[in-house]
Amino acid sequence: MSDLGELDRPGTPTSPGASDAPSEKEPDPATTDSTTPEAVAARKVPGSREPAADRLVPGKPEPAADRKASTPRRGAADPVKALMHRHRELCERAVDPLEIAAGLETHGITDRTAARFRHRDVFSLAEEMYARISRDGDTPPPAPPTAPRVRADWALLTLLPGALCAAAVAAVHLTHGQSRLFAAAAGALAVALALRAALRRGPLSRTDAGRPGPRPGAASGRTTPWTVWLLTYSLLGNGLLHSALTGGPDVLPTGTADGPWPLTAAPVLALALACSPAAWTAHLLTARARRKLAASRGLEDFAASVRPLLLGTFGLFVGTLAALVTLCAAVLDEPAAYAQVLALGALLFLARLLTTHGFTYAPAVVLTATATVEAAALATVFASRLPGLGFLATPVETLVTTWGAGSVPTLTCGAAALALLVHTTRKLTRASAHAPPEPAR
Repeated sequence: MSDLGELDRPGTPTSPGASDAPSEKEPDPATTDSTTPEAVAARKVPGSREPAADRLVPGKPEPAADRKASTPRRGAADPVKALMHRHRELCERAVDPLEIAAGLETHGITDRTAARFRHRDVFSLAEEMYARISRDGDTPPPAPPTAPRVRADWALLTLLPGALCAAAVAAVHLTHGQSRLFAAAAGALAVALALRAALRRGPLSRTDAGRPGPRPGAASGRTTPWTVWLLTYSLLGNGLLHSALTGGPDVLPTGTADGPWPLTAAPVLALALACSPAAWTAHLLTARARRKLAASRGLEDFAASVRPLLLGTFGLFVGTLAALVTLCAAVLDEPAAYAQVLALGALLFLARLLTTHGFTYAPAVVLTATATVEAAALATVFASRLPGLGFLATPVETLVTTWGAGSVPTLTCGAAALALLVHTTRKLTRASAHAPPEPAR
C-alpha cells in the first residue's frame, strides 16, 4: 500500500499528475515544522487504515508501511558469497561442483554446516557456488584436470628395490662366513635406499596424492621404524621364535649349520618385487578416481562408484603378490608362506595408500600396534625362561604348536590389514581424498 501511495502522490515521476504538477523546490525537512497541518497532510499515505494522529504520537516508532519506497531495506549479508570469498582459490580453479564439494569437505564443512547456508547438503551448496563463480569470479575456470601420467622415472625406481633385493639374496647364497655378513649388510642398505627413492616419487609418494597433507617426512618418521621391524621379522622372526621355543637360539636347529636360526628370504624378496605392482595399482586407482570425480553428480554417487574400484585394485595387488610369492618360493626352494606374506603385503599396501592420500594417523597406529604384538610374542617366550614365569609362553607355544611359527605374524598382520581395509573404504571413497593437487604458491 505504501508503494501505491508513493506512486499516486503528485510529483512522483510515474504518477498520473506528475507532468502537470508545478516544479517547485521541496521544503527542507530539517527546517520545516513536522507538527504543522501541512506537514501532517504531506506525510499522510492514501489507503492507510491507521489515523494520522496515531502516527504522530511522540516516541512511537513509525510503521513500516509508512517508510518511503525509495529507501532500500537493509537485509542480511550473503553468507554464500562470504563462503566463496574464503574459498576463492578453490572456486576459481574448480571445473565442476563436485570438486568444490570435495574441497569444502576437506575443510571440514559437512551437511549440517551446509544447512546454515539454507542447503540440504554440501553438494547443493557447492552447486550454487559453482553457478555463481562465473558471475562473481574474475578469472575463467581452467581446463578439466587430467589423470596423472605414467613417468619413466618412477616406473624405473619402483623396479629398483626388487632388483637389488634379488641381487642381495643371490650374493648371500653364494658367499660364506664373513663375506656373507658383508653381502647381507650391503644388500640391506642398498634395498633400503632404493625403497626410499621409490617412495619419494610417483603414485606412492605423498606429493602425488592430490590432497593437501602433512609436510613431507612427517608421517614417514613415525611409520618407518615399525615397517622395518615387520620386514625384519618376516626375514628372521619365524626362525628365531622356533629356536626360542626349542631351547635356542644358542642351540642350532636341526639341519642348519650356517647360523643360529634359519632365514626365510622368499617373503622379503616377494615384497620387494611387489613394489612395482603396488605403484601401478595405486596409479590406476588415482587415475580412475579422478575420472569418476569429474563424471559424478554428487558425493554419494562418487563414493558408490569408487568403492568397487578401490576393492578391485586392492584385489589386483594381492593377486599379483601371490604370484610373486609362488615364484620366489620356487626359485629359493622355500615353503610358500602365502598367508603370512599376503597379510603383511596387504597391510603395508593399505598403510601406504592411506599415507599417500594424506591419512597418516591410522597407518601409524596400526603399524605400531602390529609391530608391538610381534615383539611381545618373542619377549614372552624369552621371559618365560625366568623362574616362576613359564606361563607367559603358553599362548604363543600353543599357537605355534597348532599352526606353526608363521601363525603369529599371519594372525597379527591379517587382523591389522582387515582393520585398515575397513578404514580405507571409508576414507578413500571421499571426494576430497582424490581432489586434484592445489597449484604451487
